[in-house]
Amino acid sequence: MRQSICQITKEIFEVASLKKIVIASAESCTGGMLSSAITDIPGSSAIFECGFVTYSNISKMKLLNVNQITLESFGAVSEEVAAEMAIGALKNSKANIAISVTGIAGPGGSDTKPEGMVCFSVAFEKDIKLTKTKQFGPLGRNLVREKATIYGLNLLKSVLSKRP
Repeated sequence: MRQSICQITKEIFEVASLKKIVIASAESCTGGMLSSAITDIPGSSAIFECGFVTYSNISKMKLLNVNQITLESFGAVSEEVAAEMAIGALKNSKANIAISVTGIAGPGGSDTKPEGMVCFSVAFEKDIKLTKTKQFGPLGRNLVREKATIYGLNLLKSVLSKRP
């Protein structure tokens, strides 16, 4: 599985370099895994600005300007919070595209937000371009985090490929 992460990040690097795009990330359940995967590529400083690991609601509010009302209304694991995280990463960096990830890696969860539920958002030009929720299922903490990282990288690659 590590090989596929390397391949995806190399493709992200090539497209971002060609299009002169700079990336930021805002991660919760993946705890920096997505940022780490990108920065494993030599020369990634040309395309990667920064990564925010905002595990707590307080850090989401303070570092990414996620609105407390959004957190209270929808919960940290929601497309609404993922969207605000991505916009916050853009506003608090010099990046021109941002990806966010927030979810329930496990163990635990609820009927409405089960283990393995992860929300993603990609933003550029100060606007949300994509928001998705993926149900990975109760695969265990490590596997949910790894699958969320791969899924997020693929979303980022897809958006980068379509962007002029």
